[in-house]
Amino acid sequence: MATNPSFAVTPRVGAVALASADTSYTAPTSVATVITGVTAGTRIAEVNVQMTATVSTATMVRLFLYNGTTHFLFDEILIAAATGAQGTKQTRISTPYNNLILPDSTWSLRVTCHTTNTGIVTALGADL
Repeated sequence: MATNPSFAVTPRVGAVALASADTSYTAPTSVATVITGVTAGTRIAEVNVQMTATVSTATMVRLFLYNGTTHFLFDEILIAAATGAQGTKQTRISTPYNNLILPDSTWSLRVTCHTTNTGIVTALGADL
């Protein structure tokens, strides 16, 4: 048991554009890295998905923990179908987490989308 608790020290933001469609739950190939942990660990407090165009059919954005070898499905974020335009706000989903930890620099948070859609996934957190 640690004698001194670890607190978030350095704020971190990671962002990535959604890649091509990928339906895998275990071994995605069209996957994008949102953020990679640091040696002391990184805590992710929130993940935001901001779509940047019309979502013609409902889609699933999948978050994976990756340890350098294997992808582990962590969560799925449902994006409803929505028609977008320049004068219309695009779909944005914000999901808070109190248990999303990248234990060290070999771990990363990765993302896929099961249909081809355009959007940005952002992770907000801090290094420990």
